[in-house]
Amino acid sequence: MAERRDDETESRRILERVAQETAPGGASFIARAAKDARDHVTAADTDRADPIEYWGTRIGRTLGFVIAIGLLAWLVYAATRGSLF
Repeated sequence: MAERRDDETESRRILERVAQETAPGGASFIARAAKDARDHVTAADTDRADPIEYWGTRIGRTLGFVIAIGLLAWLVYAATRGSLF
């Protein structure tokens, strides 16, 4: 019986979260995703009191983003030429 209550509680929590995320007055999915991506690259989640951690995280995440875009561009270029290797 306790397991059923836990399942119902979890289901209600999930439904409330979905309703909150899809509310018309809230930010759109794309806007939230863009904000989350910007916050991730700019290291908004790091401790600003430690400048080495802050700048190291920003540099690492920015380089990772640039490399990912470069790999994606290479993949598109190689796929349009007809050979990947």
